[in-house]
Amino acid sequence: MLSKALTIAGSDSGGGAGIQADLKTFAALGVYGTSVITSVTAQNTLGVTGAHDLPPDFVAQQLDAVLSDIGTDAAKTGMLSNTGIIAAVAQKVGEYNLKKLVVDPVMVAKGGDHLLAPEANEALKEKLLPLALVVTPNIHEAEVLTGIAISGLPDMEKAARILYGFGTPYVVVKGGHLKDTATDVLFDGSEFHHFPGERFLTKNTHGTGCTFAAAIAAHLAAGRSVLEAVQGAKEFINTAIAFALDIGGGHGPTHHLASLYRDRERYSLLEELGRALAFLEKEPGMGRLIPEVQSNLLAALPYARGPEDVAALPGRLVKCGEMARVVGCPAFGASRHLLTVLIPALELDPGVGAVMNIKYSDEIIEACRRLELTVASFERQDEPEDFAAQPQNRYREWGTVVTMEKLGFVPDVIYDRGGWCREGQVRVFGRDPLEVAKKVIDICRMLEVED
Repeated sequence: MLSKALTIAGSDSGGGAGIQADLKTFAALGVYGTSVITSVTAQNTLGVTGAHDLPPDFVAQQLDAVLSDIGTDAAKTGMLSNTGIIAAVAQKVGEYNLKKLVVDPVMVAKGGDHLLAPEANEALKEKLLPLALVVTPNIHEAEVLTGIAISGLPDMEKAARILYGFGTPYVVVKGGHLKDTATDVLFDGSEFHHFPGERFLTKNTHGTGCTFAAAIAAHLAAGRSVLEAVQGAKEFINTAIAFALDIGGGHGPTHHLASLYRDRERYSLLEELGRALAFLEKEPGMGRLIPEVQSNLLAALPYARGPEDVAALPGRLVKCGEMARVVGCPAFGASRHLLTVLIPALELDPGVGAVMNIKYSDEIIEACRRLELTVASFERQDEPEDFAAQPQNRYREWGTVVTMEKLGFVPDVIYDRGGWCREGQVRVFGRDPLEVAKKVIDICRMLEVED
């Protein structure tokens, strides 16, 4: 049976927040979305230029229309701009016994425009929070609701305890506005749960609060626990921000459908990797470029963060006479060795999405230079002993990292001559697996010309 979720919020004419963001989120997470509009705003990425609140009795009429017929498995509130609307919503929440209610206490838009009348703060605390299952304030909203200043995790936990005292069983204080962390704090009345998040260097974060709360509601509608719903919403919003849309001249929106597009790209990437490997298999003399540890060709989804986002060969490319042969079928999570080379390249330049390792020799490096590829190198013996042991370097090869940091960009080729019990390697980078395969084939053909 199809799960249903209801959003009670304002309309964003820019499409990045409010009702529009909520319905996109519901659809992306596989639940049927219904809506009750509380206010109509004229806004874009630069700010809110006008707002018209609907009469409270009409908000109530919309709620009756939806809940008396379609019903809902969970609901969330967004922009409730005055005491009359808050009272109308609270009355209907109680009348229809909505148990899974997520309250996003929207107070200020991303551009700084106030969306909640100051006198409505008390109504929100007294009438709606006691009816909510989850409340999701950001730092600024939590400060207004609790009256305390928040500058770190201890303050967030203190604020969560105060908000819990207003009658909401689960309190999520979002940490996105703190400078040193993007950790969200969930308090369930007895213990705290921390949800670390990535810090994305982007101004395009319009609608993150709406989207996060809507994702929680969608997961609750699907039958998940609050803890599972918050975890799922955190993952969803991280992906939405990572692929945020650069639209308009101000704060662009998050990408609510990024997770769906990302799944589609997984299949396309595997197909593209398969074609690149086929070209390498057909190239005469490719076997002479295969090192003793064998080769692999890796391709990453945009903003890859770990093995699950990178496709490779589980059995690698092996030497078979003068040819190279593919062992296994491309799959995600199949290689952790070259992953430490590709991830730092992606961190520096998201446009670099593929890498392949080939054998090191002076002749191969000379061929690279003749092809006018940008070439850089490092010495393995210079690696600090504790580099790989540091948690932040789990997916970062020291030599690749320091070489790219020194250059300020990702070159076509990074090589090392090897060291004690370690074979020298040449790493060939490109935008995608087909570009990398072409560079490697060009290197192979250049070697044939030089012979």
